[in-house]
Amino acid sequence: MMLAAFPARLAYGMIGLDIYFKVHDDTHSIALAGVAAGANGIVGALTMRMRVAVIDRMGLIIPLRIFVPGYALALASLDLCHGAKLLIIFAALLGVTAPPINLSVRPMWRTAVPKDQYRAAIAVDTASMNLGVVLGPALATTLSLSGHPSSALITTAVLIFSGGIALSSLEFTKKWRAEKPRKGGQTLFRTPGFRLLIAEGVLIGYGTGNYQIAIPAISSLHHDPRFAGLAFSTTASFSIAGSLVAGALGRHIAPVRGFRFIYFFWFLATVPLAFANPGWSLLLVLSLFGFIGGAEQVFYLEQLEVIRPQGSAAAAIGWIWTIEGSFAALGQSTGGFFSQHFSPHFCFAVTSTMFGIGFILIQVGQRWMKPFDRSGTAAA
Repeated sequence: MMLAAFPARLAYGMIGLDIYFKVHDDTHSIALAGVAAGANGIVGALTMRMRVAVIDRMGLIIPLRIFVPGYALALASLDLCHGAKLLIIFAALLGVTAPPINLSVRPMWRTAVPKDQYRAAIAVDTASMNLGVVLGPALATTLSLSGHPSSALITTAVLIFSGGIALSSLEFTKKWRAEKPRKGGQTLFRTPGFRLLIAEGVLIGYGTGNYQIAIPAISSLHHDPRFAGLAFSTTASFSIAGSLVAGALGRHIAPVRGFRFIYFFWFLATVPLAFANPGWSLLLVLSLFGFIGGAEQVFYLEQLEVIRPQGSAAAAIGWIWTIEGSFAALGQSTGGFFSQHFSPHFCFAVTSTMFGIGFILIQVGQRWMKPFDRSGTAAA
């Protein structure tokens, strides 16, 4: 599954900078580039629930075979667009057709591996996804700033098409069926722990969106746009290491407890961002931020599996990514404005503030998570 999905994951690692550089090159405006990236993210996030519903009803094959060609065609169309309004519109339309690649892979691990290997499988899968985030920005930056900038979006289209078709061709993908909800069981939004994660997703999403636009913005303002690819790749590289370390930890560390413990250090790692500039100092901070974030992601995903009711595998992660993605897109849009009219450091400060409030929220909501504060199966 990881090998089949990897080209599409690489494409997802490219798309943010593809849009940013395409719009910035056409309009020479950081703010408009941020708006376009944000429009793509928020539409993709808001329509994710639609893709979840299709997966729950039809399985994985039909959604992949519909969305994958549509997305590749939308990428090629965006490459032909010019003018701020048209670029923003097509960037938004691109979000509608985003194939549910990660949404397809994640739920399958629960049935693909033995229970005692689930954390290791999630860790390796997270590392695979982050590897796409390592290579994607570097490839997107190289192609966008080359003598043939159109090659960035075209390459992304080819990668998403090949990865999506490969994933849909797997026998395991064809046989996968969504869980049946337990009769009389608790619904997803009646689970207090899940509602807490939704609220936390608002904060983390908005903070992450500001960080994601601040990196290319500070790189452009320091006349070193290639630094953006290096920065994202460094962060994701250390995320891979962090996720693998977390996956190697014994099962005696409960996912909820591990998530809460790591969260504090994840927040602390964001504080120096507001004082760093492109160069070794920012790369050092991003290395620490990425390493801790990679470990946190493994415990987070396992925690979500523990908390969610039976029959909500795709819906749980779909809703989380919808909320986080929507507010990340909002953060990108406002972050472009903040970067141009204040500074990218202001965006980094917003990121740190959001992560800090998120940590406080998780601490305050401990009583809702305590019933799950042990290793176990999904909630009833």
